[in-house]
Amino acid sequence: MNLSMRWLSDFVKVDAPIKQYAADLTMSGSKVEGYETEGAELSRVVVGKVLEITKHPGADTLYITQVDVGGDAPVQIVTGADNVVAGALVPVALDGSTLVGGKTIKKGKLRGEVSNGMLCSLEELGLTLNDFPYAKEDGIFLLEEDCAVGQDIQSAIGLNDTVVEFEITPNRPDCLSVIGLARETAATYHIPCTIPQPKVKGSGGGNIADVLSVEVLNPQLCFRYSAAAVKNVRIAPSPRWLRERLRASGVRPINNIVDITNYVMLEYGHPMHAFDLKHVQGAKIVVRNAREGEKITTLDGVERSLSPEMLVIADEKDPSAVAGVMGGEFSGIYDDTETVIFEAACFLGASVRTTAKKLGMRTESSGRFEKGLDPETCMPALRRACELVELLDAGDVVAGFADVYPTKRDPVTLRLDAPWISAFLGVEIPEAEMTAILRELEFTVEGGMVTPPSFRADVQCQADLAEEIARIHGYNNLPSTALRGAAEGKLSEEQKLERTVNRVLLGQGLSEISTYSFISPKYYDKFALPEDSFFRRSVVIRNPLGEDTRIMRTTPIPSMLEILAHNYRNRNAEAALYEIATVYRPTTEDQLPTELKNVVLGMYGGDNDFFVLKGAVEMLLERAGVQDYEFMAVSDDASFHPGRCAYLHIAGAMAGVLGEIHPAVADNYEVGTRMYAACIDFATLLAGGSTERSFKPLPRYPASTRDLALTCDDKTPVGKIESAIREAVGGILEELSLFDVYRGAQVGEGKKSVAYSLVLRAADRTLTDQECDAAVKRILKALAAIGVELRA
Repeated sequence: MNLSMRWLSDFVKVDAPIKQYAADLTMSGSKVEGYETEGAELSRVVVGKVLEITKHPGADTLYITQVDVGGDAPVQIVTGADNVVAGALVPVALDGSTLVGGKTIKKGKLRGEVSNGMLCSLEELGLTLNDFPYAKEDGIFLLEEDCAVGQDIQSAIGLNDTVVEFEITPNRPDCLSVIGLARETAATYHIPCTIPQPKVKGSGGGNIADVLSVEVLNPQLCFRYSAAAVKNVRIAPSPRWLRERLRASGVRPINNIVDITNYVMLEYGHPMHAFDLKHVQGAKIVVRNAREGEKITTLDGVERSLSPEMLVIADEKDPSAVAGVMGGEFSGIYDDTETVIFEAACFLGASVRTTAKKLGMRTESSGRFEKGLDPETCMPALRRACELVELLDAGDVVAGFADVYPTKRDPVTLRLDAPWISAFLGVEIPEAEMTAILRELEFTVEGGMVTPPSFRADVQCQADLAEEIARIHGYNNLPSTALRGAAEGKLSEEQKLERTVNRVLLGQGLSEISTYSFISPKYYDKFALPEDSFFRRSVVIRNPLGEDTRIMRTTPIPSMLEILAHNYRNRNAEAALYEIATVYRPTTEDQLPTELKNVVLGMYGGDNDFFVLKGAVEMLLERAGVQDYEFMAVSDDASFHPGRCAYLHIAGAMAGVLGEIHPAVADNYEVGTRMYAACIDFATLLAGGSTERSFKPLPRYPASTRDLALTCDDKTPVGKIESAIREAVGGILEELSLFDVYRGAQVGEGKKSVAYSLVLRAADRTLTDQECDAAVKRILKALAAIGVELRA
């Protein structure tokens, strides 16, 4: 919607600068897309008076003019236009001026004669004959306006209005009008809005009943139909003030009758139509549904087939317009038109939209009707059209109106619940202020009850009232508060852990994948699951997509290996992947299966090995807050390499497995390199972890360090050694680090040497050498019990 600020001033007086006006209206709910001033591209273009005109001595088609532009002396301008006469007022683009399109005018010479500017045509000012019908289309614009020599051309011809572009939401069709935006402006600035009531003299003689009759056969689709008649129509161009307002609103002026219908549509927001009475057979208008097979040729010259659900405006015989969309070919205004019928109707928005869509037509009229217009606006809009006819002397208005109003809306009445509205908005607004705001918006407030005006059909409940109050009170005046009266929105512990898993594994260089939960039973064979394995008990799908997708997986590792194999076949030198995968464990036959989550990791190639995999798992356990966990070596798992596999226990419960895939299994997947995989039960990880983090102050006392080189059987897990050390030392052990593992002739066959660095510290004192030595003795004694000795 383009709003002329000059037009707006007829109803409300605004003193705010245009930039502030745009910001204020946007904040009160009427979004401003932008604004511009007409003629802003023009600079140094003024009104000039042609004093003298002579033939150019060096060119038959050029003329030399002396033009008074309000300066100390006339300026000489060479022109090729043949319609310039002495004494005429013309637009003059001076040296250094700018015209439409950014064209710059500089002084120069034409065939040896100096030209200090240019005389302008309509096109060079960005205008057409519709804007100034008396002008010559292909010549210089000879002004007939009341203007002064030297005056800026913008003010001289009214090309200086400021136009504000609004984005109107579908629920506010009332704001698709100057009056609607005037109401919003007045409420925003808390100033009066004056909307004069149209006055019609009706001096055309006779009565509308003698000229036209109206019948509405479908009141469910046509809520109201109003009509007026104008005799002795005098077709002529509209006055400049009306043409200016239409132009500013983006509408092309045509003639006084058509311009009146467009003017009223823009001012009141209600589409109107004017048609010649001689083309209405039987002088009767019938609003009805189209008949099967009926056709109409619309104003755009296209023949269109109608269907029975479409509403038409017809005479006694044929349809003359598609209701709310477009008129028929004989429903216009012609040079020989004598009697005009003005109509203002209100149709069901859904019906208009459906009809327009089926016919492939979207017009200004249908775009407004489909949003749902107010039937109460029909008569004021019709009266305004008749008032303009009399004001412009465009014809003689016949007394009376044909007004058929079969379907009236029941007004909505709401209780003004001020405490609820304040609680809903999160700010205390006095009830008196609420009442004042609603009355400014033309709501009726009496006895604690609120009745919205007829043009506000979008207000249906307390929340709507709260919105009206909030936007006029000022959204910027509403404090930022926490949401009240609703559940606190936050992540569950499970969601937090999922984010932790994603963050940690992505940080470790793994990429996330997503695989199907339904697999083939052959996956278990490729993965070398024993026939009696618990994991082979799967849920069978009753209607599978195919043989390869007929069971629900119980472990995600085979799916991971399929993806690793796919990458290997496609010559990816290395891969490191993970997934938070869903698995399904069967229950009783009449119960749904248990749905569980597993974290599965897989990798091959590059630097990836068992210890990289174990390191990724340990980092995940640490970030998940798991402290009580243990890796236990396993050598009898058929799917994993013996001696390179471990089970993970969290708080004593079996939580998962990790290791190198058995070479025979890797062969099943046709992967010619070592593959590694890990699978962790998500629920056990969640139960054993903690989101709490504890902190302690920096130590006040120094630490003591000891290094231990130990020998043991090659099959003794270092985890067992570390547990023994920690238990023997107790609370003064701050850090334990394995820094060397050695196997060779110096330690003997079947033996290995492991070296640890210990950091010992007490929180309340400096440890003595005797205390540290005593701790080492306890360690050695505890290690001796499990077959570990101090290396000689």
